[in-house]
Amino acid sequence: MARDARIGVVVVTWNCVDDIPGLVESLSESRVEGAAIEVVVVDNDSRDATLELVREAAPAFGIVQLGRDGGYAAGANAGIAHLVECDAFLILNPDIRFRPDTIEALWAEMRSSQAGITVPVLTDEHGTVRHSLRREPTIRRAWGEALLGGGRAGRFPSLGEIVTDASAYSAPTVADWATGAVMLVSAECSADVGEWDESYFFYSEETDFALRARDLGYRLELAPRAVAMHEEGESHQSPALYARLSINRVKLYRSRHGMLASALFFSGVAAGLALRAHRPTHRAALRALFGAQGIAEEPTPPSRPAHSTDAPEGDDGPPRGSQYASGAPDVTPSSE
Repeated sequence: MARDARIGVVVVTWNCVDDIPGLVESLSESRVEGAAIEVVVVDNDSRDATLELVREAAPAFGIVQLGRDGGYAAGANAGIAHLVECDAFLILNPDIRFRPDTIEALWAEMRSSQAGITVPVLTDEHGTVRHSLRREPTIRRAWGEALLGGGRAGRFPSLGEIVTDASAYSAPTVADWATGAVMLVSAECSADVGEWDESYFFYSEETDFALRARDLGYRLELAPRAVAMHEEGESHQSPALYARLSINRVKLYRSRHGMLASALFFSGVAAGLALRAHRPTHRAALRALFGAQGIAEEPTPPSRPAHSTDAPEGDDGPPRGSQYASGAPDVTPSSE
């Protein structure tokens, strides 16, 4: 007799005590017909009562303590390694809130489309859809976003990473990558792609994973019936976080391209920061990018999820979105 499918949920936490009650309620109400849900919380050495509250509110949840602040990718890797015989892994930030049928819709889309990764429609707390789908970073797009801004450039597929077409969020849509606050990854895709790259710490690790999956023939697809709410984060307000976001954007491109192409991409990112250098965030990122000041140590993440992801959505900066639970962005830079 065939067993029910198993979906492993990996929640990466770092000082997230305020998010635990809503997370537990959201996951407790989730149901997937024909599948069991197993939840593991991977904690990046929280110094607040995050784990105590998890144990009290959700004793059935597994707990993995990293014993260090290893970042979002390290949490994802540890959670996947902890779960066994799962058919898919749902990687998410603790500040995500699901509808009761969200996980089921992600799983149904994965089974029907054979996609390696499915993602939901992300909204803010008011129900406004976030532009969470992305195109692959290119030189042309780096310069398009520098000159036009992320939101405006996204209206033209060759000039921007952000997918801004509203119709893309109302139908199954294949994208190169998507902001990583919520990603359902098939077990086959996870095994073939391998571990998330922990060298990013936060920002761009989900981009790297999705592009590596695409390289192997796995599609990333939006499941339009799956809806999740994610609060906006702080990367557009914190100079240190915005600097890290910009550095990792260039690092990712360099990992996939040669020196000349990488230099042209770097120039586009730097130009965009220079054009907006009246903002403290952009000045810090520009200095870090050129190494004039850099980042002396890893930036201290906010005390609660930003949400990754979130770099504001719009026209002033790099379209990033990684989901380090302590504050990786999930939307894109905001206004001019």
